[in-house]
Amino acid sequence: MARVLVIDDNPAIGSALELMLNLHHIETETVLTPQAGLTQLAEQDFDLVIQDMNFTEDTTSGEEGMRLFHAIRDLYPDLPVILITAWTCLEAAVDLVKNGAADYIAKPWDDAKLLTSITNLLELSELQQQQRANNARLSELKSSYELCGLIFQSQAMTSLVEMAIKIAHSDVPVLITGPNGSGKEKIAELIQKNSRVAAGPFVRVNVGALPDDLMEAELFGAEAGAYTGITKQRQGRFELAHGGTLFLDEMGNLSASGQAKLLRVLQTGEFERLGSSETRKCSVRIISATNANLLHAIEAGKFREDLLYRLNVIELKLPPLADRPEDIPLLLQHFLAGSKAISHPLNKKLQQYHWPGNVRELENACKRAILLSGGRGLEFDDFGLKLNDSSRLKRVAFEPDKNMIVSALEGNQGNISQAARQLGLTRQALYRRMDKYEIKIE
Repeated sequence: MARVLVIDDNPAIGSALELMLNLHHIETETVLTPQAGLTQLAEQDFDLVIQDMNFTEDTTSGEEGMRLFHAIRDLYPDLPVILITAWTCLEAAVDLVKNGAADYIAKPWDDAKLLTSITNLLELSELQQQQRANNARLSELKSSYELCGLIFQSQAMTSLVEMAIKIAHSDVPVLITGPNGSGKEKIAELIQKNSRVAAGPFVRVNVGALPDDLMEAELFGAEAGAYTGITKQRQGRFELAHGGTLFLDEMGNLSASGQAKLLRVLQTGEFERLGSSETRKCSVRIISATNANLLHAIEAGKFREDLLYRLNVIELKLPPLADRPEDIPLLLQHFLAGSKAISHPLNKKLQQYHWPGNVRELENACKRAILLSGGRGLEFDDFGLKLNDSSRLKRVAFEPDKNMIVSALEGNQGNISQAARQLGLTRQALYRRMDKYEIKIE
C-alpha cells in the first residue's frame, strides 16, 4: 500500500486528508511540525509528502515551507512533494514548483483535483521505482552472466532472462514460445551459454522445415547406402549435439511421423541411424521453440500431447516487441550502429508501430532506412512502415478482467505488489480495479 506523509500544523487538515486517502487504499500519517516531518522521513519509507507552507501562528510568508521543501529535496531528491498553500504564499509555492515540487494545491482544496494529483504522482513514483529496480536487476545480470549480446531493458524481458538463467543449470527440456522474429533462438543460446554443458556443442535444426524422407537421417544419421545418393556414413544432429544442447526450432510444424520418432529418443535417449540396427545413446539438453499454439494443435489432432509434455517441462513465453516498447530505442541504436541519429518524435512513432515481424522486422527496417536516408536525417517513411487509417494497429494497453485479477491475487497469496507486477499495473491501478470489481482479499 502507498504511504503518504502529511506535514501540517492544523490537525483538522491532517484528519481530512487521512480520511480521504484511506478510502482509496492510501496509508496516511500526519505530523504537525517540519522537524517531526523530517524525523518521520528518516525513520520510515514514504511515497509522497504533502506539506503546508506556514507552521507558526500569524506567519504567512511561506518561508518555513520553503525551508522544509529544500530540506526534503536535499535529503530525498526523488520523493514527490505536494504543497498546500493559502493565497498569501501562492507565489512562493509556484517558485518551488519551478524548483522541483510536484504540485501545489490552494486552500480550500478540491478533493477530486487533489486526489487525481496524488494518484498520478504515486503511480509515476512507483513506475520510476520499478524502473530503478529493473535497472539494478539488469546490471546484475550483465555483470554475472553471459547474455549473448541480447539487447533489452524492459521489465518483461528482464524477468524472462532471469527465469532463463535460473533454469539454465538444470537438465530439464525447455520450450520457448513466441511470435516469429521475437528472438527465440537468442534465448536458447543464452540458456546454453549459462548451462552446465556450455563447453559442449550447440546444434540448431529447424525441424519444421525437414521433409519426412530426410527428417530421420537429419536427426539420427544414416549409414552409407541407406538411401539414394548417400555414399558415406552420416552423423545426425543428436549425435553432433552429444554432451551439449540441441535446439529444435519450429516444433509446431513437425510432421506426425517426425513427432513419433522424436518422442522415442526423448523418452529413452536411444535411436538408430537410418539403415542400421545398432542402438545408440546420446546425452543431450533439449531446447525447443515454436510460434504455434501447441494446445490448439493438440485439440485439432495435429500435435501429440505426450510429446508436448516431454518438451514443455519449463515454458518461456517470449513477448512480442509491441508488448515491450521500452526495448525499441536500444534496438534502434544497435541496428543503426551510430550511423544515424534518431529524434525523440521519431522514436515515439516507432514505438507506436505494432511490429508484426518483431525484432527481425525492426532490423530490416533499419537497414532500409539507412540506405534511403542518404546524407540527411532519418524520417519515418524511410523505414517503409504503414500507419494509415486502414492498417494502423497501435499498441493497445493491456486491461485485465475480473477473473484475471482474482487469479493473479490467488497465485500471489494476496500480495498486491506481486500481483500488480504480474498484471503490468501499479499497486494503485490494481486497487482501483479491485474496487471496480468489488474484489476483497481474505
